[in-house]
Amino acid sequence: MKDLKDKTIRGGVARLSSQAVNFVVRLGSLMVLARLLDPKDFGLVAMVTAFTGVLNLFRDFGLSSAAVQRGQVTDEQVSTLFWINLLVGVVLAMATIAGAPVIAAFYHEPDLVGVTASLSMAFVFNAAGVQHSVLLQRELRFTALAIVNTISLIFSSSLAIIGAAAGYGYWALVAMTLVLPLATTIGCWVATRWVPGRPHRNVGIRSLVRFGGTVTMNGLVYYVASNFDKILLGRYWGVDALGLYGRAFQLINIPTDNLNTAAGDVAFSVLSRLQNDPPLFRSYFLKGYAIVLTLTLPLSLACGLFADDVTAVFLGSKWGAAAPVFRLLAPAMMMFAIVNPLGWLLTSLGLVRRGLTMAIVLAPLMIGAYIVGLPYGPSGVATAYSAVMLVWVVPAVAWAVQGTVLSMRDVVVALSRPMGASLAGGAVAVVFRFMYGAGISPFVRLILESTILLVTFAGVLLFAMGQSSFYFDLLRRSTRQPTASSALS
Repeated sequence: MKDLKDKTIRGGVARLSSQAVNFVVRLGSLMVLARLLDPKDFGLVAMVTAFTGVLNLFRDFGLSSAAVQRGQVTDEQVSTLFWINLLVGVVLAMATIAGAPVIAAFYHEPDLVGVTASLSMAFVFNAAGVQHSVLLQRELRFTALAIVNTISLIFSSSLAIIGAAAGYGYWALVAMTLVLPLATTIGCWVATRWVPGRPHRNVGIRSLVRFGGTVTMNGLVYYVASNFDKILLGRYWGVDALGLYGRAFQLINIPTDNLNTAAGDVAFSVLSRLQNDPPLFRSYFLKGYAIVLTLTLPLSLACGLFADDVTAVFLGSKWGAAAPVFRLLAPAMMMFAIVNPLGWLLTSLGLVRRGLTMAIVLAPLMIGAYIVGLPYGPSGVATAYSAVMLVWVVPAVAWAVQGTVLSMRDVVVALSRPMGASLAGGAVAVVFRFMYGAGISPFVRLILESTILLVTFAGVLLFAMGQSSFYFDLLRRSTRQPTASSALS
């Protein structure tokens, strides 16, 4: 706990810096692969991952979250959890191989048998590194995690681009999906230098399994709800429609997903250490929440406002039909940026059953919306998705904070500043686009309008809303060298 504030800031900066690099790598690889491969190639892999992603939720049965949330864990517990994870990974791989013909028959795509069987090994690769990643998180070694994740992503993306250029088609995407978890696991083993011992009985695993099981069920319900749109589009509109929708969804999800993942790893680890100190817990959560909103809201708004330029620059001319879908998904991504960080609150406080109940309520609303929008194709589904998330956001926030150290007012105050600054920046950028955007190439126009939005956003937030001292102090702490005591702790 010593020097926790500085450790948290340095860890957050390391993870956010890593995610910034990952953002560039993912966007860059997507740009290249979108030009080397066809929508059908992406659609084939998306068909498989829509199913295997469900099984992927069981790869550690929530035991990584349980181990991070627990105040203390022993080496015997971690070793036992490692072998449980590995066993689960092997079982999931075998189940995937057995289900390959069923998936191929469902989509009427024979090529999916080989793709599905190959992707099954990702479960084993992931399982072998789960507890090593947990050890790094518990020790707040986020710089090491950042390096491992970045190198793994660069390596797997480079391999996919080489494979696509060589004419391997969708197999290049399969290779990327397999190599990423393998390289990440190897990196975590090297970083921790921890070798698991033999499994043990009667070492307090049951409570961890109960916690992890609830986390897993929460993830399962949410995953089914958030991927049912892709299953419906693939089944009733075909591989090309799914390829367009899937690329639009991936592209618009990259900013919020990267930033929420980076901040969430740090926030969950730190807040779990503070769960018995309510005032400090509240302070840390609200500051972290404000920072995440500051990073995600303007990017999500820019995606919605400049969808045609974003898709033209990052996907290329043959993906023009993805632009309307991309724009219609933007409101949903903004709502997720607001709601997702509340998962830190629930999980770190051990309120996982409440999170599961919320997911069970949301899931049928989302699936019902997809069905309503399905007759209108990808654009109809995207519209329905955003509509249900706009309706959900206020009840979700009120439900999440009920009975905790936070109030609805706390969340609204934390949200109001970055949201107001984002809207101001968006308004100025739209005026510029309307007055001067005609005749400018999409690439140059996107740079100019995005710069105007972000500069206006920063000016309003830091100076008009009086947040400069908070963010400048954050910057100073992030660049300050650790003391001898904090370096050793």
